[in-house]
Amino acid sequence: MRKTWQEKLKDKPSLSRVLRLEKRFPCYNAVHNMGAEAGDNVVLVNPSEVMAIMKQVHKGKLITIVEMCKQIAKKHGVEGCCSLTAGIFIMTAANAVEEARREGKLVDIPYWRTLKVDGFLNEKSPGGQEVHTRLLKEENFRVIARGKKYQVVDYEKYLVKLT
Repeated sequence: MRKTWQEKLKDKPSLSRVLRLEKRFPCYNAVHNMGAEAGDNVVLVNPSEVMAIMKQVHKGKLITIVEMCKQIAKKHGVEGCCSLTAGIFIMTAANAVEEARREGKLVDIPYWRTLKVDGFLNEKSPGGQEVHTRLLKEENFRVIARGKKYQVVDYEKYLVKLT
């Protein structure tokens, strides 16, 4: 039997884990693009860490996966965070919220306030970019099309400052 999104969101015993970044890692390019080098320590994040940050993004604020990973790396005292793992858990959280909503449950994770690099919306978000756009517009964010992708206008102005 397939796991529900909510079951998939439970913490993984093998994570959070600090590793030395190697070029062979699937997330190497993404972590490298955020400033980590081969040999640096990076963290593979746990779902609860991703959700905790997402919950801190209040109405009128946004966060990108880059800022989220910087915060997680800082918490662990390492040079980087595997954005591939973080991205998987961001999408798992989004789908778990929508799954719970369909079941009549309230899960307080405003997933639509978490954006991809450079303020782009995630096309894999529940309901796709159209629903993601609607949820952001309901909070008075301006979203524009950039080819087939959508981006929040001036997203940098709204980035949350986490401690």
